[in-house]
Formats: sequence, structure tokens, C-alpha cells
Amino acid sequence: MIQPLPDPIHLRAGGVSVVLTTDGERLPAVLHWGADLGDLTAADLAELARAGVPAPVPNDLDRPTRAGILAEHADGWNGRPGLAGQRAGRAWSPLFALTDLAVADDPDGGARVRASGRDAEAGLELHLELQLLPSGVLRQRATVAVPPDADPEPFVVDGLALALPVPPVATELFDLAGRWGRERAPQRMPFVVGVHSRENRRGRTGPDAPLILAAGTEGFGYASGEVWAIHVAWSGNHVAYAERLSTGAAVLGGGELLLPGEVLLRPGESYTGPWVYAAHATGLDGIAARFHTMLRARPHHPKNPRPVVMNTWEAVYFDHDLDRLVELARVAADVGVERYVLDDGWFRHRRDDGAGLGDWYVDEDVWPEGLHPLVREVRERGMEFGLWVEPEMVNPDSDLARAHPDWILRTGGRTPITSRRQQVLDLANPDAYAYLLERLDALLTEYPISYLKWDHNRDLVDAGHGPLGVPGVHAQTLAVYRLIDELRARHPGVEIESCSSGGLRVDLEILQRTDRIWGSDQTDPLERQQIQRWTAQLLPPELIGAHVAAPRSHSTARTHDLSFRAGTALFGSFGIEWDLTATGPQERTELAAWVQLYKDVRGLIHTGTLVRADQHDPSFALHGAVAPDRSDALYALVQLATPLTSVPGRLRLPGLDPDRRYRVTAQPPGDRPALRQRRPPEWLADGVELPGRALAAVGLRAPALNPEQLLLLRATAVAS
Repeated sequence: MIQPLPDPIHLRAGGVSVVLTTDGERLPAVLHWGADLGDLTAADLAELARAGVPAPVPNDLDRPTRAGILAEHADGWNGRPGLAGQRAGRAWSPLFALTDLAVADDPDGGARVRASGRDAEAGLELHLELQLLPSGVLRQRATVAVPPDADPEPFVVDGLALALPVPPVATELFDLAGRWGRERAPQRMPFVVGVHSRENRRGRTGPDAPLILAAGTEGFGYASGEVWAIHVAWSGNHVAYAERLSTGAAVLGGGELLLPGEVLLRPGESYTGPWVYAAHATGLDGIAARFHTMLRARPHHPKNPRPVVMNTWEAVYFDHDLDRLVELARVAADVGVERYVLDDGWFRHRRDDGAGLGDWYVDEDVWPEGLHPLVREVRERGMEFGLWVEPEMVNPDSDLARAHPDWILRTGGRTPITSRRQQVLDLANPDAYAYLLERLDALLTEYPISYLKWDHNRDLVDAGHGPLGVPGVHAQTLAVYRLIDELRARHPGVEIESCSSGGLRVDLEILQRTDRIWGSDQTDPLERQQIQRWTAQLLPPELIGAHVAAPRSHSTARTHDLSFRAGTALFGSFGIEWDLTATGPQERTELAAWVQLYKDVRGLIHTGTLVRADQHDPSFALHGAVAPDRSDALYALVQLATPLTSVPGRLRLPGLDPDRRYRVTAQPPGDRPALRQRRPPEWLADGVELPGRALAAVGLRAPALNPEQLLLLRATAVAS
């Protein structure tokens, strides 16, 4: 029995309103998702619903079509249906009648709605969860279930997607594309009639995942325009889409992208889709702020200062020599490193990337005393010890693959195409899962490991599970979650980084169980400027690994000053990936100054509000972090390329309190970039003091930087 509840239902949190209606007998539909509507009476809400009912038009249905959270074809929705599936050609067009509805306020200030529906003829039940978080982020997911007394013929779930309406003023779309080494490339397009669908079949989040899919008013920017955005929190195959019908109705939606026959439901079984997160705000910075606030409020969000990391990969690659690694640890400690991570190459048969994956035993030939001597040296120098692993993968040239070829994901009686000379272990196989759990648990038990860099270096192709080779990506994704969860339960002090060919597994579900992502394998700071700028559209900087690499990039062959490399890594979870034993005293002294600056400002960057300035000239960028109380801010002026004009324009500093005065100065050691002009603007020598309103509206004359240089600016509030 449904308890009497107001209809429509008004949820409010974080400056956002969500108004739902069930029409008394249907699954909920959204009347409004957007700006806070204030205190509305029941009569106001009823009038709001009545005022939004469309009139019939010629050659259309005799009653209005509603865009439900779960869009239903049987209700007249002729766009993408929320639930797609069938039972032997039947039950393909369900229509759910509301059977239960509950609304509750969360103790932390949000609100939660649970709704259930049933189609007795189709033999299906549908359960919706919707939660408006204190940050103003809305999240929702659905479960489709087959009652125990239903037809024994399995119901095949082809898709389960949830959608939210956006108003007609949302005329532009924005999302991100990319490839390995150039993840998070922005793209815009008109929001026209039809479907813009971003479908991922890689078996992992992927370099070309949209991260967010946003719709907004024409020309929306970082701080302007009304924007609505969604994110599908799933680490396997997924879809995010924007759809506008010829009627004018428009939605943003998404869910898991299921392989054919991947989910079969028999009586008593159910399938739950991923959380679909949604945010509304002014500008892309407003969207980012909502996601950052939500993530920082999680109970398991990293609370300790994010340590300075030394990762050995670009320093030594596979050349694991104890004396060399100890010397690297000594130099790293001298410049201020707090966490030392031994990367690929420590386990059996691993002299290059063609062998050994799966043989998770310390290589006795390279490490006759195990990793203990190195771990001891690292910890005696006051650093934590971390280790690289890639548990989900296996090289055909490995003891594991030779002993258990049946543990490899495959179908059709064939072995999938190799990638990086590796295959994927079938973690839904209980024996393969148990082997990995035992090996990783043993390593974490034997050694005082504080950190795992968890890699995943290939797409899932032909990913069949078990002897029949049935589609296996869904089960594989859930098994990875279970494996990480179990390890975290056994070793709660261990942090885990999500690395997947760099930044190819970045989503909010993997972030439920990891503490950092590796932003990209690309450490060239020029490329990293874009990668980090747009990764931060979803994730706060403390979750984005960013390292200072060697002067000459190993991936692009560009050469950059240390100030550009370190100033780029500063606005993330800072680290070093560089053979410091080959550096001289001057380089080490300069690097130590950058490490100290990071330690001084990480509290600001990792709790502050991300700000990015809209620029008329794409040759430069301005971004920064503003303290929550707006008493302090750090900005980076970045010259990305040669500008069109010889005289720079003004820098407008966003995010400051308009009614407070600030002293703006160059921040050492990022205060000495190479200039294109003989002398910098006069104010830069000893700073300037102005109200925040003037700094935002008028700004400061920018110095003319040479390409691929940056300048750090500090804005500190002063007493009136």
C-alpha cells in the first residue's frame, strides 16, 4: 500500500530543487531539476505541475507524454526507452504501476526517494532510488527484478538507462573525448533533434569516455551560463546520451551498456544498474564545484595531506638494481619525497612488458632477499613504500597462463587479440579470483606496503566468461570491485591508485574504493595542462596524480623548464617520476623548493574551490584554487603557445570575495618564467593591493611569457 504523500514532491539541497510527480499511479517523473525554487506550498507545486502540462498537437497522442526517470515506450515516449529487454519475444514494452513510494530526509541535509512499480502482465518489478545530496548533486539508479512467481523463461535485459529532462534553453552539448596520452579533450556541438550517444565498449572507462555529458545555454563557459550535466559511475561498458525529440522534449541519460545476453533474469533474480550522477549549476566551474564538494564529503575521502610521491617508472623502467633504487630513494628523501613507489618489473620473469604478468611473486633472481632491503631503506628515510601491480592482466608468457589457460577471458573457441602482449584474467572464475586475492593479500601481509598503484593496461576484447564464453564484462567489473573491497577490508590502511594505461579508468564507482587516479601516462606538462584541466571537471585535484618528469619528455620528446613541469604538477596530487640520481645540485635545490611549495599550499589546493578563467586568447590559460573562506588563492598563468598579439591583455582573477582587499604577488619559486618582453609589468615587482571586485572585473596587466612557461600568483586577503 502506498502511503499518502504530496504530489508533486519537492526536494531541496545545495541550491538545487528537484520536483517529482507520480500522477498518483506511475513511477516518478521530473518536473524540474535545476535552480532552487525556494519554499513552495503544496498548492504552488500543484499549480507548477498544471502549468507544465503540454497541450495536444495535431497527429500526436491524445494525452501528454511524460518523460519519466525510466522512460517507457508504452507511455508514449518515442525516444530511447529506459528498460530494453524481452522474454522469448514477450514483455518487451512494460508499463509499471506504482506500488510503493517513500521520501526521507537524510541526516546530513539531503533527501532520498525510493519508488517501486510492477507490471504484472510482463512479470517484472522496477525499483528506483533517487538521492539529492547536500552538495546539490543528484544521483539515481534502478533495479529490475523478476518476482519468484513469474514465468520461468528468463528475461533478457538489453539495457537499463535513467534520464533527466533539461529545458529548451539548453541548446549546446559539451563532453570529452581523447586517446591514450591525450585524454580529456573537450568538444562542443549543438543540441539538435536526435541522439548524441557516447557508447563505450572497451570493458573499462576508456580514454574517450565523456567523463561528464553536459547541456547548457548558448555559449556557456567556466563561470557563465546555465549547465546541466551527468556522469555514469561504472568502470565497464557504459553509455551516456543526450536526446531531443521532435516534440521538443530533451533529456540527458545513461547506464551500463550490456553485451547481448549478458544479463538473464530468472524468477527471484534482479539486476541493478550503475548510479547516474547529475549536477546543475552556473558554468562548468559550478558543475565541478558540486562534484568536488560531494567527493570531499565522503567518509572515506583521503583526510591526510596528499604525500609527495616518487614513482620509479620513468627513472629506471625495468632496470631493477637494488643499489640504484636505494640511491634513488636517498636523493628522493633529500628533496622531500614522502612516498616511494616501486613500479613495474619486480616480479618473476619481468624483464620487459612481454612476460610475467600473473606471476605475482617477488623475482628471486633480481631480489634474492625479497623486497625487504629496499623497503627497509625507504622506510628508514621516513618515506612510505608503495608497489605497482596489474592484477587483472596476464602475459601468455607466464607461469600462470601456461598452468591455467582456461582463466583467460575468451569466446568463440579462440584467444582474443593481444594488446601490449597481454590478455585479461577472468575474475568471475572463482579460482582465478581466489588466486589473485591470495597473492595480493600475501604481499600486503609480508611487506609494510602503504600504497598500491593498481594498473589495467588493455581493453577487454572478445571478453567471454567460463567454458561457454558467455559475455563477461559485467561480471568482470563486479569481480574487480569485490576484489578491491576485500583487500581494503583486510588491509584498511593501504591506499590504492586507479591507473589504467594512465587515466583510462576514471569514474565515480572506481573512486568509491580507490584514493587517487593516475591522470595520464602522459607526463609532458604541455599535454598535462589540458588533461588535468578537464579531469578536474569531475575530480578534485587531490585525487589526480600529477608528476614532475625529466626535462625531455619520454613520450613527446619536448623539453621544458623545471618551473613549467613542477608548476603543472603542483595543481594535483604531486609527485616525481624522474631519475634524480642523474641530476645536479642546482636542479635538486630547485626541485626541493617546488616540493616545499607543494607542502605549503596543498591544504589550499586540496580543499579550495577550482577556478578557471574564460579566455579570449586560447594561447594562454588561467586557473587556480581559492580557499573555502576566500582568504587566500593561488593562480597559475600558463602560456600554452605563441600569442597572436604582442601586448598581453589583462588578467581577471576569478573567485575572490568582491568586498575584501587582496595583495597579489608572484609566488616563488614560480615567479621567474622566461619573458618575451624586456621587463615585466611594473606591478609584478612588488605586488599590488586591490579589492576582489576590481581584480575580477578589471584585473592586472599580464606579463608577456614565452611559450610553455607559467607564472604563479598568490592573492592574500589583507585587513581593511
